[in-house]
Order: sequence, then C-alpha cells, then structure tokens
Amino acid sequence: MKVIVIGATGTIGSAVAGQLEGRGDEVVRAGRRGPARVDLTDAASVDALLAAVPDADAVVCCAASGRLTPLDSPSDADFTTGLDDKLLGQVRLVRRAVHRLKDGGTVLLTGGTFDRPTPGGAFGALVNAGLDAFAQAAAHEMPRGIRLTVLSPGWVAETLTALGLDPADGTPVAEVARGYLAALTPGGPGTHPAGRQP
Repeated sequence: MKVIVIGATGTIGSAVAGQLEGRGDEVVRAGRRGPARVDLTDAASVDALLAAVPDADAVVCCAASGRLTPLDSPSDADFTTGLDDKLLGQVRLVRRAVHRLKDGGTVLLTGGTFDRPTPGGAFGALVNAGLDAFAQAAAHEMPRGIRLTVLSPGWVAETLTALGLDPADGTPVAEVARGYLAALTPGGPGTHPAGRQP
C-alpha cells in the first residue's frame, strides 16, 4: 500500500509513518518541512502534493492541531486558530483527494475529543464537532468506493509529558498509531464515517 502521511514529523504522524514502514508499506512523509512539503491552508500546496503521488492508496492527515485558548481571549484570531488548518484544511484535503486516490482508497483525518471540561478548549471542541459532522455527511458522497474516516485519539501520553503534565491521562503514541493502521484496513475498527477510534 502507498500511503501519504501528512504531519509526518509530529508525534502521531511520525509514529504512524514508522509503523506503516515497519509492516512494509510505501510511505510518503509530508509536512511543512522536509522534501514533500504541504500546507493545509494553501490549496495549491495540497494539489501539488497529491499530484506528485498520483497512485496513492491512502492519505492520512495527522497534521491538524490547535491550541487551548481561553474563551475570553481578547483576540478573535487567537481564539479561532485552527479553523483554516484543522477544520477547513482537512476539508480542503478531502475535496482534492477524491480526484487523486485510487479506487477504494482511504482518507483518514484527525479530529479530537475533550472527555471532560477543558479550560481553553471551547473552540477546539467546536472544530472537532464540525469535522465529525462534515465526515458523516461527506462519507456518503465519496466516489469510487473511497472511504472517509475521522479518528479522535484524545490526549497522547508523550504530548502530555512534553507539556509537563501527567502522561497517565493520555494514550501512548504507539497505541494511537496502531489505531490509525487498523482504520486503514477495510472493515477494520474505525472505518465507519467519523469513526471514534482509537
């Protein structure tokens, strides 16, 4: 299987790419840095990446992220960060991938989840809900048997450690990555529209 992994230098993306390579898949590692560059906020950049890998079986987006911003932040721009990247950027990716992936291919997006009230998480929760709603509706319009799934892994233990927080509240990145690989398998867990795996 040939898989484009967007955000392959990040915590989840690098783990996903590594596990795919470990099982023998051909991986194109893409991100804002490195040889295969892409910026989800730039439509031409997304087009160029997909055109450079015309025979891909799947595209996995692990690049989307946002930051926690208080509801009463004085800056609208700071509060709505992630809108053009995590939400609209991934929508942009789906709209282009449907023209480029092989028949029966897979588009795997990254959402998120807040299992409990999280200070600064209001807009992130809105973006995640919007992405799920989009995927549930768009999955029925995907042509040529292409599957669309959103995974919402929640906090990753290694990310919590990097933030100086308790990693026990997160999932180890290796386990999260295994969930992404399972979702790439037709009929596997998380392959339904807006799957909540891992």
